[in-house]
Amino acid sequence: MTATLAPADQLGARLHGVALILVGMSSVQFSAALAVSLYPALGPLGVVTLRLAGAAVLLLALARPALRGRSRRDWRTITLFGLVMAVMNVCVYLSIQRLPLGAAITFEFLGPLTLALALSRRKLDFLWAALAGAGVLLLGSGLDGADAVGVLFALAGAACWAAYILLTRHLGQAFSGMEGLALGAAVGAVAVLPLGISAAGAELVRPGNLALGLLVGLLASAVPYSMDLLALRRLPAGAFGIMMSLNPALAALAGFLVLGQELGWWQLAAIGLVVLASAGATAASGTRRARAPAAR
Repeated sequence: MTATLAPADQLGARLHGVALILVGMSSVQFSAALAVSLYPALGPLGVVTLRLAGAAVLLLALARPALRGRSRRDWRTITLFGLVMAVMNVCVYLSIQRLPLGAAITFEFLGPLTLALALSRRKLDFLWAALAGAGVLLLGSGLDGADAVGVLFALAGAACWAAYILLTRHLGQAFSGMEGLALGAAVGAVAVLPLGISAAGAELVRPGNLALGLLVGLLASAVPYSMDLLALRRLPAGAFGIMMSLNPALAALAGFLVLGQELGWWQLAAIGLVVLASAGATAASGTRRARAPAAR
């Protein structure tokens, strides 16, 4: 698209794309901070339920997917995608109950980072892996009294995030637009519904909680996915992937501004190392089209 534009127009399009990505990433991370504020009333499982229900309703309304004419293979992919999405969200929200938001997202970002390193074949990848490892060690040593269960949940979320990215590729090949994503989100919402009812009960349908939970679904799904689709029309896939590497840093900022979670210089340096490693690995992979969780 940008090949036929004048240099000034190309620069403008790319800056516009960068702005769209920043809006989308900020929406995801600040929605996570908003979700934490609902924990006293709903707990993490109740919040996950409303978040996925809100995402499913919004995405189904936007995509209006056809249910007929799907093969068994399509439904298996949708079901697996929805279950991975559900487990990923449960792990993410349980981890940020126990860890500062920036630290939790940094651990979880090891999933996409590991995937990027696995898909690339350059010797420089050893440097990125070493930087990421140093960042994780530094982050772990700097979190005094860190909840080991929270770290395990974050690492489980990282594994699910990598699987989510791979399954998103399959959905993109099998379905047009947002159809596969919408159906997968619906499966994920149904999967976590019993957990949410068990954990929060009638609190799920209290108007205030319901409105905030659906707002979390909007901010974490519809807004970033729309922003990313628009951004990918203006930016190369490699540049898009590098921008996504800022997620841990934005999570730390959201945790500080919304939740008052302060991180020391060591923790900030650790997050910076992981961000640098992820950006470098994404750049090295070149043509890989990285997509951090739109309906995450």
